[in-house]
Amino acid sequence: MNIYKVLEEAITSDRMETKEKLTQQCFEYCSQNEFISSKGFQPLLFKIPSYANRCEIVEPKALKRRKDFDTSEGLAILVHSIAHIEYSAIDLALDAVYRYPSMPQAYKIDWLEVALDEIRHYKMLNELLEELGYNYGDFPVHCGLFDASCHTADDILDRMAIVPRYYEASGLDVNPQIIKKLENKRKIPSVQKLIEHLHLIYKEEIVHVQKGDYWFKTVCKSRDLSESVYFEILERYKLLDKHRPHVNVKARQEAGFTCQELEILGNVKCL
Repeated sequence: MNIYKVLEEAITSDRMETKEKLTQQCFEYCSQNEFISSKGFQPLLFKIPSYANRCEIVEPKALKRRKDFDTSEGLAILVHSIAHIEYSAIDLALDAVYRYPSMPQAYKIDWLEVALDEIRHYKMLNELLEELGYNYGDFPVHCGLFDASCHTADDILDRMAIVPRYYEASGLDVNPQIIKKLENKRKIPSVQKLIEHLHLIYKEEIVHVQKGDYWFKTVCKSRDLSESVYFEILERYKLLDKHRPHVNVKARQEAGFTCQELEILGNVKCL
């Protein structure tokens, strides 16, 4: 099995059934084979995201505001936006395996596990979206996460710092805030279901960030770098000074962030 050709097909396909089947094949192959040959392999730099044929891609500021949850359309816009993040995260996890073939088997298994989690998250959100009368692709999306994968393609240290340790960790800050906004509409069955989905996603995303944290620190150690290089990377990507109104200290600590890091990131105190 040429795992890299299979991953390439999974990343570029816009059919979730195909992504899931191929991801499962790769996971089983990596779990059963200690040596994964990458002889002669050169990863492609993908020019467009796999969802480009399904979704209208716009600038983030052009997206509708997610505030009216009393209507099916308003709730669907929120569900669609979260489903899109999960869809994007599938391709990012697969790309983490595809793009850095010299990383060990444990790394490959970790990110294939993440991809399978993200597929499950997407599918349950998409099912809710369909119950509301909509489909993935009915609303515009932005391609921020795809852009991040392109910008970090040359260096796994940047990828681990920017994707799991910045963007996914930011999701740990945002998720509880969304749940809080939905609480007073919990009696609506579709809202109740979304809240349940968000709680599950939140719990599993902590583990995803933990994995990113572990591999970031592992690469730092292999290069004899201080872990404080994280802030140099954020500054280089113009992310260090981004406003963070709700830094989730508890979840980020569980995911591997230190108090010193959290004080710099969010001007918060922790123990």
